Amino acid sequence: MSGPETVDRVLITAAVVFVVVAGALLLFRISRGPSMLDRAIGLDVFAAVMIAGLGAKSAFARDSFYFPIMLVLAFLGFTGSVGIARFIAVRDKPLSRRRAKGKEERK
Repeated sequence: MSGPETVDRVLITAAVVFVVVAGALLLFRISRGPSMLDRAIGLDVFAAVMIAGLGAKSAFARDSFYFPIMLVLAFLGFTGSVGIARFIAVRDKPLSRRRAKGKEERK
């Protein structure tokens, strides 16, 4: 193996180790998050860590098969984050604003 190939393998191995450590820390944050928002952010970052892991696997194998899968995961992570943010925003509105909006819809 030549020098640049050895450096590539060492860097990719280090990236995989960092992705695994980040995944373990995220699972801890998701399980122990004090609020629903912390858990939602943890799940969003977990999607990003999965994409990074697939990217590292793709770089290690020198195969571009996983690029479309990474794109779909990024889209699903984004739409999931927007959906959770909208749910939390509606749920956390002050009660007086929700009642006023409900009365306007009845008219």
